[in-house]
Amino acid sequence: MSSRRVLRIAAGVELVSLVVLFTNIATVHWDGVSSLVGPAHGCAYLIVVVLAFARRAGARVGSAAMVPGFGGLIVLRLLAGSADRQPLDQRGLKSEGG
Repeated sequence: MSSRRVLRIAAGVELVSLVVLFTNIATVHWDGVSSLVGPAHGCAYLIVVVLAFARRAGARVGSAAMVPGFGGLIVLRLLAGSADRQPLDQRGLKSEGG
């Protein structure tokens, strides 16, 4: 599985789990939901941060990854934009670097 696909899944889990946690706090505040979803959210957040820094895409991407909840989506957006700006090689294909 590619790192971009894992990043996409982790970003989605991070966002959905944050919404579930906030909804739980605002409504019934069940301890079971917090103890189950909280670690999943934390793990997804860490995966997003680690994968963003592992791509070595620059400080902008790394700092965007640290935004809780939405960081993964911002990183995906920044990486998609940087892929569009990669120079084409002589065959008209995107270069592998960067």
